[in-house]
Amino acid sequence: MELRHLRYFIAVAEAGSLTEAAVNRLHTSQPSLSRQIRDLEDQVGVELLQRGAHGVTLTEAGKAFMDHARLAMAQVDAAVEAARRAAQPSKPQFRLGFLTGQEMTWLTDAMHLLRAELPNIEVTVSSDYSTELAAAVAHGKLDLAFMRAEPGYDLNYEVVGHEPLVVLMPSDHPLTAQDVVHPQDLRHQPFIAMADKAKVLRKVVDDYLLESGVEVEIAQSVDNPAMVMSLIASIRAVTLIPAYVQKLMPWSVVSRPLAGEVPNIDLVVGYSASNTSPILRLLLSRLDDLRSLNLPAETTPDSRPHSRVP
Repeated sequence: MELRHLRYFIAVAEAGSLTEAAVNRLHTSQPSLSRQIRDLEDQVGVELLQRGAHGVTLTEAGKAFMDHARLAMAQVDAAVEAARRAAQPSKPQFRLGFLTGQEMTWLTDAMHLLRAELPNIEVTVSSDYSTELAAAVAHGKLDLAFMRAEPGYDLNYEVVGHEPLVVLMPSDHPLTAQDVVHPQDLRHQPFIAMADKAKVLRKVVDDYLLESGVEVEIAQSVDNPAMVMSLIASIRAVTLIPAYVQKLMPWSVVSRPLAGEVPNIDLVVGYSASNTSPILRLLLSRLDDLRSLNLPAETTPDSRPHSRVP
């Protein structure tokens, strides 16, 4: 069994399609990829993927194998990154990742806590989807990321904040006349849902709507905050989204708090327990300071953003 077998298997399982994995992820031919998967199943001795007219799904054996395959590839990637860092023993690097938009809230505070160490280290910053951040931390490409607690990765998570969901809508929407929005008000409104890439957020939103007995009319499913707000303004839709997005709103989009018991979604820092970076340990030891530096203000009718004239 070779590493490429694991890489090919993971790509097919995540894509749910041999063709998509071959063309878009692995840049190989579909027949060649099929042979590699069959070779892997022959070596393992069981069927790992169930082929069907609508793609491929993991068998129970495949699900068990997937967890270990991901861990093995993560360890290989981490080993490569560690070797590369060791070969360049100049200025140590500390690599921070942020869920897109969260760097506006947390970067300054994180740098404040690292200020004493900054002359001795080089800090790099990136922003991405939460799932991509989790993969980067697991593979040793990031030291720590502000993200959602993504399942399926061998990472430690520490909660640093709780964000209430708010309602986003066009600035001239009838619901802007209300101080708060009841979940029932969302019925029959075009709704922007979270795409599968934002699995954690989507589950929180879906569970809240289900518990509220509200069925929404999904117009689009996206996972980029900028695209969410563009669609809200262009097709006059609404959505539920964490409150931090209010800092990114254009004049054409406003928010209102939800009435009643408002669901929250955790923001966490994710890191690998095997990462021995002393800067990581320093930052983790001061998480309480980080939390206190950024206590979120409650979303209230008096403090909510109002529409602005361009």
